[in-house]
Amino acid sequence: MIILVGGEKGGSGKSCLAQNIAVFLTVECGASVIMVDCDPQRTTSDWIQARNNNGTLASINCVQLYGKIRNDLLSLEQHYDYVIVDCGGQDNLALRATMSVASHVLMPLRPKRRDLKTVSHMDDIVATCMMINPKMRASFVITQCPSLPNQANRIFEAKEVCKTYDINVLDAITYSRNIYDDSEESGLSVMETQPKGKAADEIRSIACEMLQASSATEIRNRLAEKQMDKLRGNYGSGRSQEKLYAV
Repeated sequence: MIILVGGEKGGSGKSCLAQNIAVFLTVECGASVIMVDCDPQRTTSDWIQARNNNGTLASINCVQLYGKIRNDLLSLEQHYDYVIVDCGGQDNLALRATMSVASHVLMPLRPKRRDLKTVSHMDDIVATCMMINPKMRASFVITQCPSLPNQANRIFEAKEVCKTYDINVLDAITYSRNIYDDSEESGLSVMETQPKGKAADEIRSIACEMLQASSATEIRNRLAEKQMDKLRGNYGSGRSQEKLYAV
């Protein structure tokens, strides 16, 4: 399964979201995950390097790819449960190439006017890529929301703007919390810094809603069933060959 975390607006927390979802799937769901960094700023690559230098953390592989990466992603998908692609904040070839093969596209937006102005263009890009990849499930997610009660209306209005387009909007959101920056700096995720914290629950909610699962346990069970189906297929293929040679 290929998951793209991308969008046209920079600064909305795409890399942070991609990194935390990768840890959630690796640590809590038992999935094999590889991250693909398409951003020249190398935010995710630097995070992975810091992470893998810490022997106590679950290791996550990462590669840097740019441009026409469609075939590269399809190749990686054969070897990993999830390929998580972190694209920079711009409409480029890598973004569109990933959308042409992605199972899920997650587009973070802050509840700010300059972010919401990009929704129309992203809707056009998604519509174009859906012609090639009709099974793709695209979703907006509101990030870095203000936590003050009197600012709640900004979050509601941002969701309403997104809902005027024919793209799903997640109920789950992230709030502006220092823990996201603090954990990223040392190669950690919020689930490893504060496993029972509010930020960790935000990531779990976003990942589960995106994948249409009730919990990490359901995702883990899906992976186990998929692995069993693969083993049954291999076994059946082998038996058929034996019968063929016997005849």
